[in-house]
Amino acid sequence: MIQLREIMTPVTECLSRESTLYQAIDIMKRKKWNVIPVVNQAGCLVGVFTRSILYQMVLDGRELPTPIGAYVRTDVVAFPVDTPYAIIEKVVENSNVGSGIVLDDEKRPIGLITSIDIALTLLRTSYSLREQLETILTTSQLGAVMTDERNRVIFVNSRFCDMLGCTDEEMIKKNIQDVIPGIHTTELKEIEHDIHRRLQIGSHNAIVRLSKYKTVKGREGFIVLFQNISEAEQMAEELESVKRWKTLLQTIIDKAYDGIVMINKKGSISFLSPSLIELFELDKFQAIHKPIDELLPQLALTQVVKSGLANISDFMEVNGIQYIVHRIPIFQDQQVVGAIGKIMFRQLQEVRESFKRLDSHELKNGAIKQQRRRSESSRFTFDEIITGDYQMEKLVRSISKAAKGRSTILIRGESGTGKELFAHAIHSASPRDEKPFVTVNCAAIPEHLLESEFFGYDEGAFTGARHKGKIGKFDLAHGGTLFLDEVGDMSLPLQAKLLRVLQEGEFYRVGGTDRIHVDVRIISATNRPLEDMVESGLFREDLFYRLNVISFEIPPLRLRKSDILLLCDLFIKDLNKINGTSIIGIDSEAEKVMLMYEWPGNVRELRNVLERAMVFAESGKIQLDDLPDYVLKKTSLPSSEPPVLQQNLLNKAEQDTIQLALQKTNGNKSKAARLLGISRSVLYEKLKKYGMNRP
Repeated sequence: MIQLREIMTPVTECLSRESTLYQAIDIMKRKKWNVIPVVNQAGCLVGVFTRSILYQMVLDGRELPTPIGAYVRTDVVAFPVDTPYAIIEKVVENSNVGSGIVLDDEKRPIGLITSIDIALTLLRTSYSLREQLETILTTSQLGAVMTDERNRVIFVNSRFCDMLGCTDEEMIKKNIQDVIPGIHTTELKEIEHDIHRRLQIGSHNAIVRLSKYKTVKGREGFIVLFQNISEAEQMAEELESVKRWKTLLQTIIDKAYDGIVMINKKGSISFLSPSLIELFELDKFQAIHKPIDELLPQLALTQVVKSGLANISDFMEVNGIQYIVHRIPIFQDQQVVGAIGKIMFRQLQEVRESFKRLDSHELKNGAIKQQRRRSESSRFTFDEIITGDYQMEKLVRSISKAAKGRSTILIRGESGTGKELFAHAIHSASPRDEKPFVTVNCAAIPEHLLESEFFGYDEGAFTGARHKGKIGKFDLAHGGTLFLDEVGDMSLPLQAKLLRVLQEGEFYRVGGTDRIHVDVRIISATNRPLEDMVESGLFREDLFYRLNVISFEIPPLRLRKSDILLLCDLFIKDLNKINGTSIIGIDSEAEKVMLMYEWPGNVRELRNVLERAMVFAESGKIQLDDLPDYVLKKTSLPSSEPPVLQQNLLNKAEQDTIQLALQKTNGNKSKAARLLGISRSVLYEKLKKYGMNRP
């Protein structure tokens, strides 16, 4: 509501009846007023001196010192300061003076109100109302168009411009029928009430309301409002789709053989399937919202709500019908909010018999495989080496060529990269594939037993020796391949004897005197730096060159990350069979973490992490929470994690990088700063920030 104090011109000077014409002219000149209040000795209003009076006194030939008392007008338009604006507007509009005096509570003048003040106030008010109207239209998502009496557009709001895809300058002064062809204003002139219809506005569907209004000239213009209903129609379609899915799901549940019961976090029943109601002879309406432990305590579903772990019950019985319960927790925002009980009872005997036949079949196949393993020399071929990495594929092709010869092969690579797998594949692809393939792990056998393991021993060779002696690995591998795993861990004395076998193709058993001739191809593997060991005297140089005829290095998993998901698919299938799990894949967030992790244990670690995650997985896919904590801590978590946790991980990564740079430069901070690409002062600030000791 407009207040009089906000629009009046404050009065700081007044005249009295004794004031002169000169004083009146001076005030009018300085204040630029057309009206000056005239007051008595008490300061109360008694009349006004106007510019018209001034002109009259000049025409009458009055001198400047002439008092104005005889000319003062007493028919004054005056208002108390709390007079409503609407009354003031009407009075001033009809006043001959065109001005009014504002009085305080003691009838003393405190301001002037003129028709110009009122006009400016109306103008400001109209602008304010227009802004408020546009705000309302924008907030309500309504498009708006206004025309004059000639149907020319005089106003459009931003929402309508967005709907039509053009600017307001392009539409102002255009005929509304040119802007919106679907609108026919001629029919409006014949109809008293508003018109509602559906129109296509640009790419949007809209409900249009056409209304008439009186212009300033008293003629009819039009106001058109547009409500975009495209989003509402899309929501309606989605709602209809949800209803269809709900109906379909309800039909599936109703017709399913298994019974289903759902409880909330408090243990109250929220859903029962018809088959379960039939099995336990329940009344659905009485059972809903009842505690599950009172109605069906044998299902033990509240235990799952407390533990958050899925499990399967033993066989139970009701009315002579056997059943088992699959208890599954329901998670929402990583919190258990309820549980589902899946009761399997129909054709359970047939399922049990099928499992018995499957177990019998697997036992038979296992026995056959065991026999084959005893008779076969190697278990893997190059076809079983899975990779999508170009360098790895190139390496496999090279090793396949080398496998066809007789040369000694040295396989190098970090622990867990699959060196033994390649050794098996080399033997399978060699001309000796029908001959024995014997493996010796040089790191797993005690040093004092290694020689007897390699070469065997004769009767009485040492205390505890077998009565008839024992043949060694070289004997067993005769005609085939001997795989020396972790050859870098072999002692120097044994290295000398191994060198003789490689050079001469013969050896003596422990405690024996007969020379044994053998034909063996040597494949060795190590994750140790043999060149450094040769320089330090820990590995014989001549043996190194004997073993290093053909050498290959298997790249670590962190350098061929494209293989990670390929291997995951393979391992998931294998581990599902071994552990009886039902994992179908990996969630995208967990995949990101697995691709970011460095895998220091390589393929072996990847398989172990997968097996652990599959055991703990609560759903059909491995989730982020199923991965071990040490994997999550060494990777940057996705952006959905809390910002504080992300910042902590970034700080840890920065601290580790600085520590590594200092180690590589032997504590030289200048070199470390250059290596990190920062100044020394910045490096010192970070050292102080992380509380790192300065070496």
